[in-house]
Amino acid sequence: MPRQRPALGTSCPLVRTRRHRGGPAVVWWCPVNSEATGMDGHTLVVLRHAKAAGEPGVNDVHRPLTGRGRRDAAAAGRWLLAQGIRPDLVLCSSARRTRETWEQVSAAMGAAAPDASAVSFESRVYDAGTQDLLDLVNEQPNDALTMLTVGHNPASAHLVTWLTGRSDIAFPACALAVIRLGESWAAVVPGGGELAALWAPGPAA
Repeated sequence: MPRQRPALGTSCPLVRTRRHRGGPAVVWWCPVNSEATGMDGHTLVVLRHAKAAGEPGVNDVHRPLTGRGRRDAAAAGRWLLAQGIRPDLVLCSSARRTRETWEQVSAAMGAAAPDASAVSFESRVYDAGTQDLLDLVNEQPNDALTMLTVGHNPASAHLVTWLTGRSDIAFPACALAVIRLGESWAAVVPGGGELAALWAPGPAA
């Protein structure tokens, strides 16, 4: 089925599901490139870590990914690669599960993944509330046109809602949102973005 891209300003509908190992991926799509959207500027990709083992709050920072989580994170990397979305800068939580999520994403992206010098493992992302994440975004250099955050809920989901005004977005483990923004990270404010795409892994097969 050919990809159908809705007009600018319309909601991102569910346009197709694509089967990956571990279940079908669920993809909502609105135009991503600036020619399609009529928007120039920066792109923020917000990624929640993939499924992790253990009980939340119990040795929380050391929780590893499950096998399903590793597969989903690799699938997210393949999706980014297929869309031609290459982060110039990565802000990743210092927790083990977010580090392992990024490892799988970057391995799937191969040569398109950014160099290690462009990846920062931040305790501030691990501890962040929504405002803290937005503050981190505001601090980044404008020569990085595409930024990826690898973090946790509820802050990651709330940041997507804050920036896009979309309260109807589910954000399960390993979900990622692509948000089109303006020409300055420092000027990013709630309501200042447009949801370009949303990807999430499907249920376990």
